Amino acid sequence: MTHSHGDDDFKKGSISLGGAVGMGTGVMLGAGIFALTGQIAQLAGPYFALSFVLGAIVTSFSAYSYIKMSNAWPSSGGIAMILQKAYVPGAIAAAAALLMALSMVISESLVVRTFATYVLRPFDIAGGPLVPILAVGVILFAFLVNISGNRTVGLLSIVMAVIKIGGIALFGIVALWSGGFSLPETSSSAGGFSATGFVASVALSILAFKGFTTITNSGSEITNPHRNVGRTIMISIAICVVIYLLVAFAVGSNLTIEQIVAAKDYSLAEAASPALGQLGFYFTVVLAAVATASGVMASVFAVSRMLAMLTDMKMIPHSHFGMSGSIQSHTLVYTVVLASTLAVFFDLGRIASLGAFFYLVMDMLVHWGVFRSVRKEIGASAVILLCALSFDAIVLVAFTMMKLASDPLIVLFAAIGIATVFVFERIYLSRWTAPQAEGGH
Repeated sequence: MTHSHGDDDFKKGSISLGGAVGMGTGVMLGAGIFALTGQIAQLAGPYFALSFVLGAIVTSFSAYSYIKMSNAWPSSGGIAMILQKAYVPGAIAAAAALLMALSMVISESLVVRTFATYVLRPFDIAGGPLVPILAVGVILFAFLVNISGNRTVGLLSIVMAVIKIGGIALFGIVALWSGGFSLPETSSSAGGFSATGFVASVALSILAFKGFTTITNSGSEITNPHRNVGRTIMISIAICVVIYLLVAFAVGSNLTIEQIVAAKDYSLAEAASPALGQLGFYFTVVLAAVATASGVMASVFAVSRMLAMLTDMKMIPHSHFGMSGSIQSHTLVYTVVLASTLAVFFDLGRIASLGAFFYLVMDMLVHWGVFRSVRKEIGASAVILLCALSFDAIVLVAFTMMKLASDPLIVLFAAIGIATVFVFERIYLSRWTAPQAEGGH
């Protein structure tokens, strides 16, 4: 299939099922496994592998809303389209869509910080100005790849996803084999793993899977979208569960919980050392670099697409600040600037928390909107929608309680951020929802 340049790059049917799964797992595996394993272990203690399982279950319930909506109306609008159908155009739909876009930008900064942390490990550099500098470098690389068009992104996604999935699986199998299959030990002194902490850890596990939403954003470009969007999402989640569990057990059988928590920003590299020696350590660092870089690439593509859609749908104001080119290329620039800013000012733990708050709030708005307005139209089960909503709510409450105890400031940042988005959209669009008669389709 030949592509003309410019905005026609987003052609119907230009992404195969394999390519879509590559993109979905690409985004998921980038953040989840390298950035979050240690953070999850810190909250869930010896049960951190189970946290991934619960995260996958909650995510599968969540995915139901998106799959049902995408099957009914496969469009490149993805989440923005879902929200417009559920809430009719207005500030609620726009604010929720903007929260989604922002949570994706937040996870980009999480991933690039992780990239920097791993790449600097061999040089024993754990902090300092190099982390943010490198992080911003990766974002710029992703920007350049994305400017070169759809085919490049699709091809690179598949190649990198294969390297990544193969490499991480290899790491997991070898580390498990050398470490013996066992759950991580905790020394008697390390108590304090509470049920709340465990439930809160699921908030971060969900972040490790939320990449599936990028698939809904590529809706109409996937071949045979009515069937393949849903299939892509479920295949991607399944692949990720297997790999996360493999890694969780591999890390757990080589390190104690204290060691995992101590090395939480680079726990995979740490776990590779006892299992595979210095070579394994370097292998993991390179793997982390490839995984996170490709994750950012796919994610930058998805976010700029989404912001361009929101601009086209008149859900967010647009200023091109004197730049030439398409709206998509402008939103690419915004995405890059915003992700870079976050990567410079926040550490990994805080970026992950911020992402969890934004994402869970947006996700709940999606389920509620689908439940309230369109469930009969798309034949969705009320029970599954309400389960998805309740699971999100339980996890969000537990996570908020944990963070209020350990880092109340990040809860404040998140609350201010979310409130700002809603107030901004309310002022910009001057109403919460449009009158049904005008905006009803």
